[in-house]
Amino acid sequence: MSMGRARGVVLFGMDGHLIDVEADIGRALPAFILLGLPDASLRESQDRIRSAAKNTGFDLPARRLTVNLLPASLPKSGSVLDLAILMSAWAADGKVRGTAEVVFLAELGLDGRLRPVRGVLPSVAAAQAAGAQTVVVARENAQEAALVPGMEVLAASHVGQVVTSFAAAALEPLARDSPGVEHWSAGRSEPGSAQDLTDRSCSAQDRTGTPQTQDAGDFTPHVAGPDLAEVRGQEEARFALELAAAGGHHLLLIGAPGAGKTMLAERMSGILPPLDDQAAMEATAIESISADPRTVTRLRRTPPFQAPHHSASMAAIVGGGSRIARPGAVTRAHRGVLFLDEAPEFPRHALDALRQPLETGRISLHRSAGSVTYPARFQLVLAANPCPCGLNVGSGTRCRCSVAQRRNYMARLSGPLLDRIDLQIQVDRPRSAAAALGPPGESSAAVRARVLAARATQAQRLQTWGLRTNAQAPLQLLTGELRLPAGATRDIDAALDRASISLRGYLRVLRLAWTIADLMDQDRPGVDEVDAALQLRQRSQIH
Repeated sequence: MSMGRARGVVLFGMDGHLIDVEADIGRALPAFILLGLPDASLRESQDRIRSAAKNTGFDLPARRLTVNLLPASLPKSGSVLDLAILMSAWAADGKVRGTAEVVFLAELGLDGRLRPVRGVLPSVAAAQAAGAQTVVVARENAQEAALVPGMEVLAASHVGQVVTSFAAAALEPLARDSPGVEHWSAGRSEPGSAQDLTDRSCSAQDRTGTPQTQDAGDFTPHVAGPDLAEVRGQEEARFALELAAAGGHHLLLIGAPGAGKTMLAERMSGILPPLDDQAAMEATAIESISADPRTVTRLRRTPPFQAPHHSASMAAIVGGGSRIARPGAVTRAHRGVLFLDEAPEFPRHALDALRQPLETGRISLHRSAGSVTYPARFQLVLAANPCPCGLNVGSGTRCRCSVAQRRNYMARLSGPLLDRIDLQIQVDRPRSAAAALGPPGESSAAVRARVLAARATQAQRLQTWGLRTNAQAPLQLLTGELRLPAGATRDIDAALDRASISLRGYLRVLRLAWTIADLMDQDRPGVDEVDAALQLRQRSQIH
């Protein structure tokens, strides 16, 4: 046989594309030709592959080897196709068989070791969506690959184990029970290898080599982080935090240094509900392309919390890169919290770049090699001092800043950005030792229970329209089927007529009023709830 085939996957952002790898061995002078728009990093694979094959004991033939990556019009990069290219070359040389429908996802070391790669979870999901049933990965990626239910996952630590499994001399069925190759799937592990591979469950090992079992539903438990019980006083700010968590609203905390803004914000993710199956898969896939590939072993159920420093660049916050843009903090915070402490200290253009994901729940990044779109549906929490010295509001200390300094400082938060923040709260310093050293407040667990109940109410009310939280409700719905009586909206109607709030602000006050009603276990908001929502939006006094 002079033609061999295998499959791989390349990622563009979060989207995986199945790649058919064709290899042809021709009667010509020795050469290694790689076709199909490979970039420089992929072209380097030629030497890695030859060395890995030689050190495995299955040398590539000393003839012209042409490898074509289909679709040829799709740019390809990285080392994830190393194993697929080598297996297709061996298939062309007659050393292996049965590789044409198998997806191979691993980087090769010069000694033939299989090294883990990023993005295995979205890659395996894309392969399954394209009809693939079997994937081969490095051992460190096995648990991650097995998170995709219904996929047969073969894991090995060396390419020699893989070539033995697909050896052409093996009798039917293929010799995938060769030493060193582990079989993974989304079920419970069962000892024995006599079963048919399609009915076989996974046999897992942790990093120490100890056998373990894993369910497809395995997930990281709700991590015990900082507890709200540690926050003394600050009843209004605590209530605002609970409202933000219950309805999915964005929050701005303004106050003097030491008032507790950061302490409150860091406890936001601890009162959010755990991620459902879809959100957990999305968050884990983002972690897969962003983090060390060896750390992704289970579905992430805890909402992520991202807190970039104010010196972070725009690329670090929204994503960027020279060719295909990498995800930034807004994507890593997807389905969780993005906290920007000392918000006015961030670059103005980076803050304004948040306006698109705040409205659409995604971020589109354009580069010379193409454009990618990442999910970015997060809750934004901003914390800011009221002026450069921080003592302008609620500190009990005389401010040293001029009027112009205060105005210029807060002007770093643009009007269009602030208009997208539902809750804008002033956080004052405790005025007495009794308030600062009083008894602990409610715990995060107690607050989270109310948040869960409010979320359940919203989901039931909004399920007809395919929505989950009040923060997702559009104006057409809140002024249509869920329209409140004219008496209840009298104050915000007047504010809109006076141009005190924008139409976007009007919508966000309505959303917030519904969340207040849900927390109070009321069927719908009334005058008090709408008025409270309007006050909570305008309490920071920075307009």
